[in-house]
Parts: sequence; structure tokens; C-alpha cells
Amino acid sequence: MRVIFEDADLVAVDKPAGLLVHAAPGHAGEPTVTDWFVRHCPAARSVGSADRPGVVHRLDRETSGVMVLAKNQATYLKLRRLFESHADVRKRYLAVMHGTPKPRRGTVDSPVKGRPARSHYEVLAAHDGISLVEWTIETGRTHQIRLHAAGLGHPILGDTLHGSAQKDRSRPVRPARLLLHAVTLGLPGREFSAPPPPDILFAR
Repeated sequence: MRVIFEDADLVAVDKPAGLLVHAAPGHAGEPTVTDWFVRHCPAARSVGSADRPGVVHRLDRETSGVMVLAKNQATYLKLRRLFESHADVRKRYLAVMHGTPKPRRGTVDSPVKGRPARSHYEVLAAHDGISLVEWTIETGRTHQIRLHAAGLGHPILGDTLHGSAQKDRSRPVRPARLLLHAVTLGLPGREFSAPPPPDILFAR
């Protein structure tokens, strides 16, 4: 786990792909972000809920990138309010998608599980039937970018739930994971960044 930033209130980390944020049914014994966190900051074991210490937001298991964890209860409550209200939280992701969305820049305003969800995208590069696309989201619904990308007809490579297994198999090298990376996370007065890994920038 690479620490991006740490002070008395929070720690920002670059979560690797394949790592669960917290324990989940059917995954007993697997390492998690929270396992690392309580070893790194034992005093935070009681922050938030017992099974998700310090967790104020989450990333899907196969998504890499920036996460923040609260080291004390006051920060936990403050950050939870921010994330739940989506106030002053800026999230930017990079995704590798099949094909190229048209137009190359746009907004998807489509509910997720009946709740409002709004995402903005811009194609940064395209080659060999795939595109590198930047996403910024105004809301933080579960699988929001994955669903909105699929709704455009250009699912994210390696998405086993909302993607296209047939298109993934057609690639010269089948994607080893969901090619989605949380590249920046902005909070009031600060921003944290995690450089995209090679499989995001150089997907084949």
C-alpha cells in the first residue's frame, strides 16, 4: 500500500487493484485495506464501524487508485458527511473502454438503482479499438462509471458485471482486471493524486 499523504486526521493511499477495501461475505481471510490500516494506525481501530474502521468511501475491488481513511472520529464524521452529500468532493477517474464514445466529450445523467447519478467524460486518446477516457463524477453511486460507460455502448475493459466478455476475449491480451483507476480525489483545501498504472495507460 503506497501512502500518498498522511497527517493527524487522515491517510490517503493508492489502493492496488485486486484488494478489497473491507471484509466481505465469501471472502473470509483475504487481505483488505482495513487490515493494513489498523496495522498502520492501531488507534484508528475504533473509528467508524467495527468492521470498516476509518472507511468513509470505497473503491471496487478491481479498481485501483486514491482512497482516504479517517484516523479519528471527528474526521470520520466530517468526511462521511462530505461524501454522502457529494459536497466539495471532486473525483476523477481514468478508464479504458471498448470503442470510442461519440461525442468524445459529454455528460451521462442516468439514475443508478433509482437514485440520481451524473457523470462527465472526455476521450483522451483512442487506438486499436479502445479509448482512454477521463471521467469526473458528481455523485458516487455503486458502479456508477461502469454502468454509465456500458450505457454509452462502450463498456470498460475487464468489467465482468457490466462489460462484454466477448469484446474482452477479442483483445490481443485479455484484460487481467477492470481497467478503471481513481486518479485524483479532491477535498476542501486539498487534492490527492495517484499516477495511473501501466495497464491503464498502455492497455492492449
